[in-house]
Amino acid sequence: MFEVLSEKFGNIFKRLGNKGRLTEKDVDEALREVRLALLEADVNFKVVKDFIGRVRERSLDIQVLDSLTPAQHVFKIVNEELIAILGGSPSHLVVSNHPPTVVMLVGLHGSGKTTTAAKLAQHLKSSGQRPLLVAADHRRPAAIEQLIILGKQLEIPVYSENTSEKPASVCSHALKHARKLVSTWVIADTGGRLHIDEAMMREAAEIKRELKPNEVLVVVDAMTGQDAVRAAEEFHAKVGLTGLILTKMDGDARGGAALSITSVSGVPIKFIGTGEKTDALETFFPDRLASRILGMGDMLTFIEKAEKTIEVAEAIRLEKKVRHATLDLEDFLGQLKQMQKMGPLSQLVEMLPGLSSIARRTSVEIDDKKLIKVEAIILSMTPQERRNPNIIDGSRRRRIARGSGTTPQEINQLLNQFRQAQKLMKQVARGKGLPSILR
Repeated sequence: MFEVLSEKFGNIFKRLGNKGRLTEKDVDEALREVRLALLEADVNFKVVKDFIGRVRERSLDIQVLDSLTPAQHVFKIVNEELIAILGGSPSHLVVSNHPPTVVMLVGLHGSGKTTTAAKLAQHLKSSGQRPLLVAADHRRPAAIEQLIILGKQLEIPVYSENTSEKPASVCSHALKHARKLVSTWVIADTGGRLHIDEAMMREAAEIKRELKPNEVLVVVDAMTGQDAVRAAEEFHAKVGLTGLILTKMDGDARGGAALSITSVSGVPIKFIGTGEKTDALETFFPDRLASRILGMGDMLTFIEKAEKTIEVAEAIRLEKKVRHATLDLEDFLGQLKQMQKMGPLSQLVEMLPGLSSIARRTSVEIDDKKLIKVEAIILSMTPQERRNPNIIDGSRRRRIARGSGTTPQEINQLLNQFRQAQKLMKQVARGKGLPSILR
């Protein structure tokens, strides 16, 4: 989502880093570019104006301009102010002293509310909790059926009733059912509309009075930009929110909603949806997202994902291979399979400092769909060929192509991309993938 913005920030700070000492004019020129980059990313105008004002004031401090590394100081200031507009510190769910803790989800149709309810339940279940899902969306056709299907897939109980019942009554009955099941969390998926209207707000207010939730979270689609910000504002004004869940953060959009929504609405982001899978929900950390936007990666999230899917011994072996750039095709295939479990490769690349910028410069393609073909090609090689791809000549290429149902040209393409990947690893190992002012 932030690829374009991240690239622009990288270019701006690269030019600043090349200047050495900075003048007020240098800072103003850089901030003019930053302002344009943020506005083009659909960030709210007032948020941009306040952000630029704070960065300028801090950057023109005499101690910054007279320091030996002024560009690094400005970079640090921008990072800190980005964290501030994203909410400052993480905002975690409030847990009730008397279980179950109740979470009420609100939002418009198309925001991914029902799927997010299931993702949140799975997130809680994975940490040892016992969630109960409540199907209280009687407005959207098949919303109840969708939640029941998701519940069965995740082995999480779902409470539902006939659509003739009022959603507030359904929620009241669900609470009693949760106590019988000794559930620790109740997550209510409430009804939405295509647009905000009084009937929806009245229904949401009724459910809130009945449930007395610990958390009221609005689910908004990050790809809708400032429309998501306005929706959050209206829900907060009429229902009273405790947090936000931004979905579709893996989408191809400019990212303005994520950078504007907390400052404008006054409501913190608690989770972000990063994909379609039921485990693609992450706790929101402002500092980590700021780090990604500025091209510094997000190693903490990467490590957390790795810990859930990769054995410790295997991770240590991989780290040594990457550090010494000795990954062969056999390792390559095994690690690709492991990485797939962690999420889309394009997202993982954004978490590794400098890797995304190098990938763009070297035109290394990151396409999960091609991995099936890659697997077929590598499995058609002999162990010796996987360990030493340099021995693969014309006749070997033709044999591998026949065995994998591909062409010799596709074998060549894979081998070339593998060599590019090896170069990439060498550059990162030497620190060449990092922004120049951070080396």
